[in-house]
Order: sequence, then C-alpha cells, then structure tokens
Amino acid sequence: MSDRKGLLTSLMSDLGLGPTVQSLVGGKLCDGAGDAVILEDPYAQIELARYADCGAALAAEACLAAAAAQKDWVSGYSAAKRGDVMQDIARAVLDNAEPLAKVEALVAGKPIRDCRVEVAKVAEMFRYYAGWADKLHGEVIPVPSGHLNYTLREPLGVVFQITPWNAPIFTAGWQIAPAIATGNGVVIKPSELTPLTTVALVRIAEDAGLPKGLVNVLCGLGPTTGQAAIEHDKVRKVIFVGSPETGRRVAVAAAQALKPAVLELGGKSANIVFGDANLKHAALGAQAAIFSGAGQSCVAGSRLLVQQRVYNQLTDMIAVGMDGITLGDPLDEATEVGPISNGRQFAHVTGMIQGAHDEGASVRTRSSTPETGFFVPPTVLSGLGNTATVAQTEIFGPVVTAIPFRDEDEAIAIANDTLFGLAGAVWTSDVGCAHRVSTAVRAGTFWINSYKAIHVSSPFGGSLNSGFGRSSGSDALMEYTSPKSVWLDSGKTPKIAFGYVS
Repeated sequence: MSDRKGLLTSLMSDLGLGPTVQSLVGGKLCDGAGDAVILEDPYAQIELARYADCGAALAAEACLAAAAAQKDWVSGYSAAKRGDVMQDIARAVLDNAEPLAKVEALVAGKPIRDCRVEVAKVAEMFRYYAGWADKLHGEVIPVPSGHLNYTLREPLGVVFQITPWNAPIFTAGWQIAPAIATGNGVVIKPSELTPLTTVALVRIAEDAGLPKGLVNVLCGLGPTTGQAAIEHDKVRKVIFVGSPETGRRVAVAAAQALKPAVLELGGKSANIVFGDANLKHAALGAQAAIFSGAGQSCVAGSRLLVQQRVYNQLTDMIAVGMDGITLGDPLDEATEVGPISNGRQFAHVTGMIQGAHDEGASVRTRSSTPETGFFVPPTVLSGLGNTATVAQTEIFGPVVTAIPFRDEDEAIAIANDTLFGLAGAVWTSDVGCAHRVSTAVRAGTFWINSYKAIHVSSPFGGSLNSGFGRSSGSDALMEYTSPKSVWLDSGKTPKIAFGYVS
C-alpha cells in the first residue's frame, strides 16, 4: 500500500495538475494560505496529501475572474459556439476517463468500476446541456394593452456551487454543465476531503476550449473559503449539495446576503415491497438501493418497508445475499463495495448501528470485512419501528432499517412519516397500486419495480429536509437563468397612462 501516494502523484501529473493540491483560479493553479487540510486514503488509511485552505482572498479573486470571463462567454461566443465547446469538453473527459476514475477511487474510496461509470456520465452531462445552449429562449405574450411583450432568459452572472465528498466528479459535472450552458460563470468549492477530480475536470475543460476563469475551483473549508464566496458581491446564486445540517448554514448565509439558493440535501427514502412483488427482483433491488456506494447516497433506500406476510422471507434473502457482495480495495476490479469515504463518517455510521442495537434492534451483518480501511459491513436492522432514531436519521452508510406494514394505507403513512422528501420506490405486480403509491408518497423522484435510475435529462431534487430547487433536466435551466420582460409600444400613438405599474 505504500505506493498509493506515489500513484496519486503520477495520476495528477497525467491530468495536468501539480504535485500538490491547488485551487484553480483564473486558469492558474494556486496555493492556499490557510489551515492545513489532510487527504486520507479511506482504504489504506494513510495520508495521501495535505494542502492549505484556499482562504477568503483567493475566493474573492475567483469570483472576479468568473465575472470577467462570463462577460466574454456571453458576448464573445454565440450560443451555438458555447454548445460546440461543451461537446469538445465531453470528448476530452472521455479521453481522460481512466486517470480521472483512478483518482476518484483513491481519494473518495469508490470502487473503480463505479468511478468509470460516473466519469462517463459527466461526459454525458456536458453533451446533454451542449444541446440546450442554443435552444433556450423566451416567449411572446399577448398582453391586453396592445404592446408587443416578449421575454428573455438571461444568465444570472456568477454562481457559487458547493459539492460533497460522496460523488465528487459526478456532482461537479451535474452543477457546472447547466450553469455554463446558460451563460454563467462558476465558482465551485468541492468538499475539502475530495477536491482533486473537480480541479482536474476544469483543467481538462480549459484545455478543450473553455475560457480560462469561467469556472474556478476553490480547494478549502466552508467557514472560511465557502463563506467568503457566498458573501462576494459578484455571486448571484448559491447551489449546495450535502447534508441538511450544513445546508441550513449555507441557506442562512445566502439569505443574509440576499441571494437565492438551491439545496440538494439528504434523504431517508422508503423502499416499499408488497407481498405480490417478484421477491428475488425486489431483494436484488433493495441491496443495490442501500449497499452500492457503501450506502453513501442521498437517495439510498435506507428504510425498507415490507408487507408483513413476506417480511421474514425478504429480509432473509437480503441478509443471505450480503455475503455474496465483494468488499475490498477500491482500485481492485472485483470490488463492488468500498470503504466509508472518511473517518468522521465511519464513526457516525458505526455509532448509529450501536445506537440501534442499544434500542433493541436485531442487527444482521455479513460474516466478514477487510482488515484495513473504514469498512462498515452491509447491515440489516429489524425489530424497530419507524419512530426509531435509525429510521428517522440519515445514516449515509450500508445500513437498512426493515419495517413491516399491513396494507397500502399503512405503507404510505410510514413512508411519509419523515422530515425528508427526496426519493422512494415501490415493488408490486399491481399496476394500480404502483400508481397510487407513487402519487401518494412525498418524493421528488420515485421508482416502480426499480431503484436509483437517474439521468441528467430528468429533474432531480426534493422537499423539506431534502432541500428545494431542481438541479438537472430542463428545470435546471430555469434555476440558472432569470426572465426579463420586454415591452414595446408598437402603436402610432404612445400608450402613456396610469395603472400599468403598481
């Protein structure tokens, strides 16, 4: 394992980065000047790198660079040309897919097979929004006054985006692509624990033709670097992906600066299985819903609601299947589930399992885990109701709470008995039941006889503690633009009268 640090340095060089972690501001790699931040390999549990927090001064420089480049991006490039640049970025991402995936696996602890998929999805995000670049327009409104009234969709200017540690490059592409497609400049702060692939992504984009300074990456801490960017007068909107607790602080900071925000937060999604479902299919789906990515997903199916008559059968199937999942080194091609991404989250997950045990839960886990790394074995908790702490609190690990229900009404009631509203699923052979449940359960995304299917073309987001706003599909174009209403008096005699404006 001693060569993993050297491997990271080599991969960084392949991606055009320096030997240390640096921010990317105005097209230049820059060292921070604040407190030290350590990147730890979650599998080998060794220090991979350390760097200085970016800090307020560099954050301000990034905001100014984004504002300057944004003006040229709008005035110097036609909408079609902006789309062409984004298509070139998509191709460049694929050309660099392997080193990007390996860096992600090393730093975030995600299995390499998953990282390759996510890098490919980032390329797809740029392709998708490239197609929208010259198709965003307003409308003509037949107002009763006789004016010609039309609307424009205008870019906001500079947006500030904060992304999490569980899917660094995926969420970077998810946020950057729609923002630049609509003509904005971007300042993005990835999690201080997983910044490298975001810096590499923007470096690749610049080499592919993106104007330098249009997208700037800040490697640093939230209270210093992040707060400074939120407060900067060039920033028009704040987009945050992460936990509800941090999301509240970000929302308050944005509100104090009189800036709108989009929050994509956590979930406690209900995965509902009825007795008439294909149980083998449902069991495999339930495992994928909570164990893939070591459960570190906002849409994870962390509450498994099972009809009483098949409750024991289904939970047994899932528990037996846990031993067939391969845990190991994220760089190993055979690994299906890697470690928890960092020590703090590992402590949280293991503490939640112990708390459930103390509350009286039956705890079933796979028989073995690797000897090194922040591994939490796939775990099924049973014997607790929906009011239990583990049923109401986001665990963000490979831990599912299995809860029985009697009938459709009770399943819906349990599913909605939460402060979250992000995702959910139902497994049943009854088409009518499937549609009734999908309508009744509060969720921004809902699956029928499947789980975790998402695509950049479909809107994504939630409500309550899961946040607000939408971050993909055509809905994201509305989040990154502002409508302007234009009135033209086309009559021979000007219509100047009181009453048109209140």
